[in-house]
Amino acid sequence: MSPPLSKEEVLALDRQYNQHPWLPGSAAPLAIARGEGVYFWDYDGKRYIDMSCQLSCSNLGFRVQEIEDAILKQMQDFSYVAPAHAFEAKSVLAKKLVELAGEGFAKVFFTCGGSDANEAALNMARTVTGRSKILSRYRSYHGSTLGSGNISGDPRRFALENPAANGFLKFFDPYVYRTGGTAQTYLDQLEQQIQYEGPAQIAAVVVESVTGANGVIIPPEGYLQGLRALTRKYGILLVCDEVMAGFGRTGRAFGYQHWGITPDIVSFAKGVTCGYVQLGGVLVSQAVAEYYQDTVFQFGLTYSGHALACAAGVATLEYYENNNIFARVTQLGAVLGALLEEQKQKHACVGDVRYIGLFSAVELVKDKASKEPLVPFNGDKAGVMKKIFGQLRAHGFSTYGRENNINITPPLNITEEQLREAFVALDAVLHIVDTEVLGHG
Repeated sequence: MSPPLSKEEVLALDRQYNQHPWLPGSAAPLAIARGEGVYFWDYDGKRYIDMSCQLSCSNLGFRVQEIEDAILKQMQDFSYVAPAHAFEAKSVLAKKLVELAGEGFAKVFFTCGGSDANEAALNMARTVTGRSKILSRYRSYHGSTLGSGNISGDPRRFALENPAANGFLKFFDPYVYRTGGTAQTYLDQLEQQIQYEGPAQIAAVVVESVTGANGVIIPPEGYLQGLRALTRKYGILLVCDEVMAGFGRTGRAFGYQHWGITPDIVSFAKGVTCGYVQLGGVLVSQAVAEYYQDTVFQFGLTYSGHALACAAGVATLEYYENNNIFARVTQLGAVLGALLEEQKQKHACVGDVRYIGLFSAVELVKDKASKEPLVPFNGDKAGVMKKIFGQLRAHGFSTYGRENNINITPPLNITEEQLREAFVALDAVLHIVDTEVLGHG
């Protein structure tokens, strides 16, 4: 066995041979040596608290023994069989997921992650309805494949719009902080758009139950209920993307459950295995499942329902249940909310804080009264936010964000002490923004 590589060797090989997502080839990545619990360490021994669960994915942090053991046990039987076969872990995981989703759901189709889960959802929606148009929101992210990228609303979709795929339309988010609308205001606007587009042409409305990467935008009370009623009125399928909001992130199994609705299709990934092995999928209603009872689903993936991923998924869901993680998130979410409100009161640069469970964002502004964003939408040419994230990293606080938002989505098993420790670093960096970026004394 070859000796482990040095930091310099790892980075030299990475620079020469790897292309990182959403980054130019000249980017300088952080080389990570190991992880344990809510922390990880670089090759210089610097410790970081993982306040983003990497990409809101590693919901239980690093080195959960129960998940590692389940993967090893599955490997001892077999690591892979073709997706047409049945085996214990896949059958058990499917049952557990249907039960978690709640009344009205019937079956699961497994994918490799969130992007292809949303591709599968689009395929189903268009096939089942016989319609072509898909409505989704501007401040959204659903993936980077052709279909999932086109239902995404943020600027990352631009590369996939030339040449444009057909039938993808956008509507505005219930972004109360910036637009001040009510749930009914947003619903009335959407219904007018549906009428102009032709209800009989629209297959589905696709939404994140809680907008994730684009600033944790939480819908006002009545919005998702009204959206569900609106889609039923016009025979349109409702697809809820729970890739980030699912599996306890908001304190419930899925985000939509806070508002008592039942979507037709639910896409999921990330927290189903906490990233130990990649897995995603779609949960479908009884009506959608019945459509495919005697109709071939024209969609497939070699690694659909991968054995190691399903074993990891069963162990992950059992860990959530055995350790009362969802209830714990609700309790600790109250602490997170109080810490965020404290930062909002304390710092001139904090315009808004949004939080539900352990799903939160800090929105940075130049001026609290005018709400002018710290950086313009899709126009941070000076790299202000990049420098802020660099400062957070220097303080051992690892996270990410889009536009003028800092997303904070810590591991669901973080302790209150660890959470408070992380906010000491956040507070210090926000003070730097106040003084050095805004010029406040």
